[in-house]
Amino acid sequence: MRFERKYRIDNLSMYHIMQIIKSHPASFYKLYPNRTVNNIYFDTPNMTCLNDNLMGINIRKKYRVRWYGDDINTINSPNLEIKYKKNELGGKTIFPVNSFLLSNVKEIQQQVNTIIPHQHTLQPTLLNSYNRSYWGTKDLKFRITIDTDLRFHSLIHSRNFFKYINTDKVVIVELKYEKADEKEIKRITSFLPFRLSKNSKYVNGIMITK
Repeated sequence: MRFERKYRIDNLSMYHIMQIIKSHPASFYKLYPNRTVNNIYFDTPNMTCLNDNLMGINIRKKYRVRWYGDDINTINSPNLEIKYKKNELGGKTIFPVNSFLLSNVKEIQQQVNTIIPHQHTLQPTLLNSYNRSYWGTKDLKFRITIDTDLRFHSLIHSRNFFKYINTDKVVIVELKYEKADEKEIKRITSFLPFRLSKNSKYVNGIMITK
C-alpha cells in the first residue's frame, strides 16, 4: 500500500506549478508522454462509496473502469480497478475487462457485477476524463501526477453521453510513494509549496453534476 498526498490548486498557473516541479532538488523528470485518463465510476443504489468518503470512513472502497486515450466512445483495453483505502494508505486491485461501447454501458455493468459479487448491484454513476502528466525522481521512490482539464458527466441522470458540459478548472497534483519511504518524505514536501487537501474526483464530479 502507498501514500497519496493530494493538492488541489486553484491559485497558481500551470506554468508556475511546472516551474516548481522542474526546479525541485529531487530532480523530478517526465516519466511518460501526457495522456487522457477516462473513468466510469460505479456505486451502490444508496451511494455507499460516495457516503463513506463524505463521512470520512477510514476503511473504504471505490470502483471504476479506466481506459486511456482520446476516444471516449469506443473503449479498448479497459481495466476494472478496485481502489481501497485504510486510513492514509491506499492501493488498488486491477482486473482486465472486455472492450465495449459507451453507448452500451449496461454491458460493462454486467461485467463489473460478475467480477465483484456485491451485496447490492453496482451501477454506473459518473463518467469523467482529464489530462495527466507523469513525473518521478531518479530512484522512482517518489512520483507526481498532474491532472488538468477535468470533465464530468452524470450517468445517474443520463446514460446518453454527447459531450462534456461540466468541468473543474483546478489543477490536481498528487504525490505518491510507498509506506517504506515515508521517512524521506520531508525532503520532498518541503519544496512543494502547495496546501495539502482532501480531494476525490468521484465526489467532486457527483457534486458538480447533481
